[in-house]
Amino acid sequence: MADAGTPAGDFLDFRKIRRLAELMNEQDLSEIDIQSGDTRLRLRRKLEADAPAVEYRPLPAASASSSDKGGGPSAIAPADTSQVIKSPMVGSFYASSKPEAAAFVKVGDHVGPETTVCIIEAMKVFNEIPAEMAGKIVAVLVENGEPVEFGQPLFRVDPNQ
Repeated sequence: MADAGTPAGDFLDFRKIRRLAELMNEQDLSEIDIQSGDTRLRLRRKLEADAPAVEYRPLPAASASSSDKGGGPSAIAPADTSQVIKSPMVGSFYASSKPEAAAFVKVGDHVGPETTVCIIEAMKVFNEIPAEMAGKIVAVLVENGEPVEFGQPLFRVDPNQ
């Protein structure tokens, strides 16, 4: 009887689920469905062609007052011109190469396409992530050491500055 519960508990281990998500990424799979006994695990990944990418946008602080003044769309126009640097993989986000080192970039820094903006660690491999665009960093959307998902916004960049 102990064996019957083991497989289900085994594949529900967080590290194994994370590895499955990484494999999905590496093999460009859109779905994995695993069943063991009464336990089922289904992982799905939305592909950019299937649906628009989800972007995390902070609400403008002056949204209530701008609607009172009738200035609606002009109050949020600057956010519309910014672009997002997204995570190309699942892993852990690091803002610098070492805990005591300064961050690769911070709000207000100008970046070019080749500028390293962070490191994402996946399976003990530290991957330097380039900006792949030019502009000014206007927001850092992830905390140091935080796990990130494929396609998750990491930085907001204003290409006009």
